[in-house]
Amino acid sequence: MPNPGFAPLVSLACHDLRTPLATVTGFAKTLRRGGTLAEREERFAGLIEAAADQMAALLDLLGLAARIESGRYEPVLAEADTRELALSPDERVHVVGDGEAVQTDADAVRRALGALARAAAVYGAVPAVTWTVAGRSLALAPLEREAPAVVTGEAPRDLGALVARMVIERLGGGVELAPGELRVRL
Repeated sequence: MPNPGFAPLVSLACHDLRTPLATVTGFAKTLRRGGTLAEREERFAGLIEAAADQMAALLDLLGLAARIESGRYEPVLAEADTRELALSPDERVHVVGDGEAVQTDADAVRRALGALARAAAVYGAVPAVTWTVAGRSLALAPLEREAPAVVTGEAPRDLGALVARMVIERLGGGVELAPGELRVRL
């Protein structure tokens, strides 16, 4: 029997896991919408729903990584400003500097930059990180404790950071470590 390869296997698994995950999410939402749950059960249903949403996001990342690895990633290119791509709803992520218009897969790059920033904050054990934007170049700092190894992929502990690097490099950019910061070129 021929070996289909690891990336297609991962893609299929991501696809197949979506059906049971949708069932879990649907029932959690239905229970919460009913308005008949006690406070404790309402909180539990909310936790189930949040965990299901997190699992869906992880499946999206894993599926994207499999598509990139197998050469099936087809980015949807559009014009985007590099400073706007670095903006994040996460209060720990700050952005300074001036951006530049680029043609890129804006949604994928926005998620990638957000993942790198979150990993830098979490694994650096810092309250906030800052993207300094200068045209197509972005610098993320500070990188404390374990953050340098995690954001570069040397220590594979954060799926978002690993896939972020794959996305940026697949789109023709680069990611490199410099003293105290991560430099990203879009």
